[in-house]
Amino acid sequence: MAPQPQRLTVTRRAWPLGQPFPMPDGERTTADVILAEVFDGNARGRGECVPLRRFGESADSVVAALEAMKGAVFSGLSRDTLQDAMPPGAARSALDCAFWDIDAKRTYCSVAELAGLGAQRPVATSFTIACDTPDAMAAQAAAHRAWPLLTVKLGGTGDIERVRAVRSAAPVSRLIVDANESWTEAQLRAFMPVLADLRVELIEQPLPADADDALAGLEHLIPLCADESCRALADLDRLGGKYEAITIKLDKVGGLTAALALAAEAKRRGFRVMIGGVIGTSLGIAPALLVAEQADLADLDGPLHLAIDRNAGLRFEGGLIQPADPNLWGGRG
Repeated sequence: MAPQPQRLTVTRRAWPLGQPFPMPDGERTTADVILAEVFDGNARGRGECVPLRRFGESADSVVAALEAMKGAVFSGLSRDTLQDAMPPGAARSALDCAFWDIDAKRTYCSVAELAGLGAQRPVATSFTIACDTPDAMAAQAAAHRAWPLLTVKLGGTGDIERVRAVRSAAPVSRLIVDANESWTEAQLRAFMPVLADLRVELIEQPLPADADDALAGLEHLIPLCADESCRALADLDRLGGKYEAITIKLDKVGGLTAALALAAEAKRRGFRVMIGGVIGTSLGIAPALLVAEQADLADLDGPLHLAIDRNAGLRFEGGLIQPADPNLWGGRG
């Protein structure tokens, strides 16, 4: 029997957050989530993404990019040919993950097996403390002080007071700080010794991506991690001497295929790898759990910030994410 043509459907939905989440570009009360579904008459694959404003994306632009791929999908676009058919970004990520899901179902195996990975294990993740006043961040940290690892979002002026407040409220937790490109070189020089005293283990993207050449001339009292500065394999060439680690996000790099390749090459070059995510449903996080097999750290708590998650959502237990339910994503056909 000849294979059935593939059809792509695209759905946009705003998922309410459990409480407003302060961000560098404004407070969020919902997460704009785009769902891509590939169906061939027998199997269906799903992939989810969240547009990244930092890279010029919006829900409208991501939906339009996916809608424009419907003809190619119908004509036989595959996971392999997709990599050259679309640029890195959220739209490609959703479609790539949908292809992984449907390919696993077509071959009656899990995505982990399809990717040549071993049995999935629970993944330790950090919990994200939103950038706010020191008192508000201390309250967040106190509520999650049992978590082994916290990611502290920062924004520039007043950041030392924020980290002090979090450290006081969560004295045992390991800390990562994410400056979100908000610091100057002078601030980084001034902040680093204090943050070292506060036992911060990693600083994520301290300077704007287009100003990070200055990092090569600094003493790194704390390892530095590239987020916005690292979007593709080619970026690794310019990161040596500036960063000790990179953050991989599926929506940033363009899907699970690109994320696995980037993680493997980064590790080969001696970088530590953190697998990160955004605020979205468990469907968007499930593929990232496979990258965690190669990662040193994970920051994948996005679904915990929603008021409600998808059916068969990921289970978070004491800072661990259990392997995804096959009914959510990546299961056998």
